Amino acid sequence: MRVEPSSPVQYFLPVGDEELALNPLIGNSIQIRYTGKINCIACGRAIKKSFAQGHCFPCMNSLARTDGCVIRPETCHYHLGTCREPEWGETHCLTPHTVYLSNTSGVKVGITRGLDPLTRWIDQGATQGRTIRVAKDRLESGRVEVALKEYLADKTNWRAMLKGPAETVDLRAEFERVLALHRETSGNEALAGEAPTEEVSATLEYPVLSYPEKIRSHNLEKTDLLEGTLVGIKGQYLILDTAVINMRKYGGYVLDFAGD
Repeated sequence: MRVEPSSPVQYFLPVGDEELALNPLIGNSIQIRYTGKINCIACGRAIKKSFAQGHCFPCMNSLARTDGCVIRPETCHYHLGTCREPEWGETHCLTPHTVYLSNTSGVKVGITRGLDPLTRWIDQGATQGRTIRVAKDRLESGRVEVALKEYLADKTNWRAMLKGPAETVDLRAEFERVLALHRETSGNEALAGEAPTEEVSATLEYPVLSYPEKIRSHNLEKTDLLEGTLVGIKGQYLILDTAVINMRKYGGYVLDFAGD
């Protein structure tokens, strides 16, 4: 889903060559049906099984964007001359990356390409975010993230995230606390990278009427129809009164969508 930062966040679902605004549908009944068809999001070929969030098996094994270093940036191997797509690596990895703290199901550390992580925070369902370092490339940002993972989570507990907003935290104070711990244990004066010239911070609000007391995740491959009342959207999840569904999981899937 495409997002537009506002209060609350605005969501749009790609439908063919157009987009469907989802916020006006909150409070209404919707239906999502999986047609049984999948197309690779890279090459477009029809496939029976999706890999790496929407790719066919050959693309998963050949594209740089599906390499393991995308998930673990500290293992970026461009400098070794083994990048699957050197030109892609130059434009996506050899550019400044931002290291940030976000508050999703709790405080976590993460990285994103570029200097504005707002969309990344929204995709995670974060209610707060703050930039803390700008690294010269993806490899350096991954190494900073690994250092901070000694003291902070690096993943979101999506079930907790969907049960309500996280408790407000002073992210600047949290980073100072972690930095002090890092200096004590490693002996380094500071983590790699530089403090952002302009620190970006945000508090985010999502279009949610009510949060589920019990999380039930819907899998369209097991049950091809999901229907119910859309009561909210957070991160890349639609929250229905019957179940929640992670729309990012279905990249390349051909779905029928209907709403009142």
